Amino acid sequence: MTDLIVVPQASQWSRLKALVLDSVSSPTRRVYNLGLDEFFAWYGQEARAGFTKATVTAWRVALEARGLGAVSINVRMTAVQKLAVEAADNGLLAPELANGITRVKGVASKGIRLGNWLSVQQAQKLLNAPDATTPKGLRDRAILTVLLGCGLRRSEVAALTIAHVQQRDGRWCIVDLIGKHGRVRTVPMPTWVKVAIDAWTVPAGIGDGHIFMRGGQIRLQLSAKRSSGNCSRDTPRLRAFRELHRTISGGHARSCAEPRAGNWNRFKCSSGTPQCKQLNGTSGRSRTSFTRRTTGSS
Repeated sequence: MTDLIVVPQASQWSRLKALVLDSVSSPTRRVYNLGLDEFFAWYGQEARAGFTKATVTAWRVALEARGLGAVSINVRMTAVQKLAVEAADNGLLAPELANGITRVKGVASKGIRLGNWLSVQQAQKLLNAPDATTPKGLRDRAILTVLLGCGLRRSEVAALTIAHVQQRDGRWCIVDLIGKHGRVRTVPMPTWVKVAIDAWTVPAGIGDGHIFMRGGQIRLQLSAKRSSGNCSRDTPRLRAFRELHRTISGGHARSCAEPRAGNWNRFKCSSGTPQCKQLNGTSGRSRTSFTRRTTGSS
């Protein structure tokens, strides 16, 4: 009853792995898939006592020996523990073994990470990096203004549509945005962000559907192509952001901080201009009270 994950049972492993991945959101699914594949490969390297608490504890020790951080280890441990729960629920593992596996402790995270954020000058240089005389430059500048001005995740920017941008009480907002883990929120949008979006969508002829598209679709006449339903993906947006960061950082993109709400508290404009005051008041927080206070809604 403990020999659940073994090489001859690859088909059973795939079925059980699918049960685990289907129960989590898309971002978590990618991480869990990696963690479970690593565990499966590690398990098959030598003879094991079975899928037990001792085996999972040995897996945690192996992860620590690789020098992984606490978060990386704990995510992989959670994936394996969820695997044990699914196995027990489907009669493939004894419940007492599954309970023992779920009691394996992860790695404690000590201290607080400061992270990496942009200064006001760096943010302004980032916004000025795209060539606004080209369609691609207009698109890239609009992407960066949404990232900086609204504090969205990159995947949220890639999924942004015209229908999301609406007015509430005379102010522009991104309405009913579905973010990580399916959370729905409304994000205030500064006027200068709306201006940058219009500077891209109006000449591009984008009246509905996704606001940002893949690089191969950037043309001044896009109406016919938009009807095909070939919408934007996350990868081109990430590539555009990294390319622009290389432009302002001398070719080093690995230290690029995602300008979301987590870093936005440290990125405050101090020039006192109306644009900066409006920028400081928007960070894309998910809390309803923050959104109401920023948008002035009741």
